[in-house]
Amino acid sequence: MVIAAVLLLVAVPAEAATPGSGNDVSWPQCGKTLPKGQTFAIVGVNNGLANTTNPCLAAELTWARTSKGGTAQPLVALYANTANPGAAGSWWPTSNTYGGTAVSNPYGQCTSGSVDAACSYMYGYAKAYDDANSRGVSNPGSYTWWLDVETGNSWSTDQTANRADLEGMVAYFASIGTSAGLYSTAAQWNQIVGTVPSSSSLYTLGSWLPGASSLALAKRKCSNAPLTGGGKVTLTQYVSGGFDYDTSCV
Repeated sequence: MVIAAVLLLVAVPAEAATPGSGNDVSWPQCGKTLPKGQTFAIVGVNNGLANTTNPCLAAELTWARTSKGGTAQPLVALYANTANPGAAGSWWPTSNTYGGTAVSNPYGQCTSGSVDAACSYMYGYAKAYDDANSRGVSNPGSYTWWLDVETGNSWSTDQTANRADLEGMVAYFASIGTSAGLYSTAAQWNQIVGTVPSSSSLYTLGSWLPGASSLALAKRKCSNAPLTGGGKVTLTQYVSGGFDYDTSCV
């Protein structure tokens, strides 16, 4: 396996994108020479946590705009870290209002001291609002936003609350006229969110599946089950030469 990896690095330098592939980048790639010739790009707006900003966002967006196209994916999309920290967070909502807007909350009224689904929904809404308005993204409604759902961030043990959190993010992005998708492994998704009912706004969202070690394996993942029963796998990810590469399944 080590020898194969070395040969791959020789054959496909990190600065050259695999033909037909896209790339996703964020704060870990700050200061690195980014791949060239990517068909599409997805840029992370956070610095690893849902309440932080990628310090290289502007430079990485400039790079992303050099994407050459040729797939059904948008030339440039964004992704956001997600979390549902409850009382452990540096900030937690106390009402159904954020950013000067009274938010229609399907889980009821968020009240001070509560970490239930209603306040989780508002937390997700607030993080999406911040991502769109406080990270340095111009015209955030012009991008597709992927929600990065991983166990490395803080989550409630209540899967309904976690689902509400993500639904709040989707609701904010819908309010500015754009759409979202879901990035996670099946195992992490099942731990954090579990089965999503058809009544949820998450149910029909596209899935972006990581975990492959080659383009061939990434293409095979296109036939995997989506994260939600009403969605479909639209992207898969593989790693090569220290960079994340992505293949379109649509």
